[in-house]
Amino acid sequence: MNRLPIPKNISSNPLRLLAQLALLFIIAVLPAAAGRAEISSRQVDDTYTKLEQFAAVLSLLQDYYVDEIDTARIIDGAIDGLLFSLDPHSAYLTQERYRDLREETSGMIIGIGVEVTMEEGRIMVISPIAGTPAAAAGIKARDVILAIDGQPVEEVPPFEAIKRLRGQEGSQVSISVYREGEENLLEFTLTREPISIDSVIFTELGGNIWWVRIAAFQQDTAAELARHLAEAEKSEEIRGLILDLRNNPGGLLNQAVQVVNFFIEDAPIVSTRGRDPRQNSIYQASATAPYGHVPMVVLINEGSASGAEIVAGALQDHRRALVVGTVSFGKGSVQTVIPMANGTALRVTTARYYTPNGRSIQETGISPDLPIGPGTSVSEDGHGTERVREMDLAHHLANPDRPAEPTTVLAEDAARLLAGDSQLQAAYTVITSIAWYAAAAESKK
Repeated sequence: MNRLPIPKNISSNPLRLLAQLALLFIIAVLPAAAGRAEISSRQVDDTYTKLEQFAAVLSLLQDYYVDEIDTARIIDGAIDGLLFSLDPHSAYLTQERYRDLREETSGMIIGIGVEVTMEEGRIMVISPIAGTPAAAAGIKARDVILAIDGQPVEEVPPFEAIKRLRGQEGSQVSISVYREGEENLLEFTLTREPISIDSVIFTELGGNIWWVRIAAFQQDTAAELARHLAEAEKSEEIRGLILDLRNNPGGLLNQAVQVVNFFIEDAPIVSTRGRDPRQNSIYQASATAPYGHVPMVVLINEGSASGAEIVAGALQDHRRALVVGTVSFGKGSVQTVIPMANGTALRVTTARYYTPNGRSIQETGISPDLPIGPGTSVSEDGHGTERVREMDLAHHLANPDRPAEPTTVLAEDAARLLAGDSQLQAAYTVITSIAWYAAAAESKK
């Protein structure tokens, strides 16, 4: 394989061209005739002039191109380019692409298990999905995929490049990866497998404080969350929640709104504003929030996008939760999927969304209340260390009045989650403190 040049300057801003098959969008669905803006007569005239020009070019190609052309393929390519020229998120969905999109929001695909974006013609990894071939192979966030099966990514259209990461179950794909700090490209050969994204993961960290991981907002995310919360409350009231939205690329708008509604009552959650006033809307929480009393911390990072930012922004604006981590991705636009008669669809950016306080997070993202960077260090020199205490010394004096051990003991799963995750450690410390003060205040009533 010819060696690809390592890029000298990989931009840190992944907003230039989002991968068309990633979940970095908020979806609404409209009938084809809905939500049309007024178009002036001059715009109509200009449009028909350009369409005549396009028809003339197509006719000349059919007559004079060296080989017989596939007219349908060329027209699909022209529509691709039309949508592609507007913004990174708008796209023409062929029947196959539309099917892929529906599979993603249902939570099952066959591939290597990465959430990706396109960056200057190259595929950038936002995050590997836990338990997938990509995660097992050591693919990391911000890795840049420069070639797939030996072909440079920049030589093929974005849809096609992303699609090549998928394939038949059990088939293999080779990728060439640029990683900042590495002198040479990294080569990986991965076996594709069904990627089932568990939308909600629930683990008790101790003392009836729960870690809730939402990986993406899929069709049944809110229902899954409701089931887990009900199960957690069967034995004892929930004392605190850590809502982990790190590397959550978004998904379905209605699911993000329903998740917020568990924790906020009778208040705005998010609003959308578009060129057409009919795209303007305010999503309001219902009169009751079943878990509106539970202390919360929300974890975000640069991989938290779209729907994840809606949830974090709403909880932050209403001072319902403390947001911990790093600045989020910064995708503040709404895409509407408009089905067409022939089984294809358009995904069009139709509005921007705003948090309850009127903030647009487009480009800027959600800034955490408590900034904590990723890392594994637990001591000042950056190395994990075992602290020696009096009780660890040989022949130490015993304490006959020693109190019983604390009742809150971390389970093995919880200890493994917290180990090496400084952001989750900080969130656990904060939520434990909040829960303690809440209990103390309640006892004084």
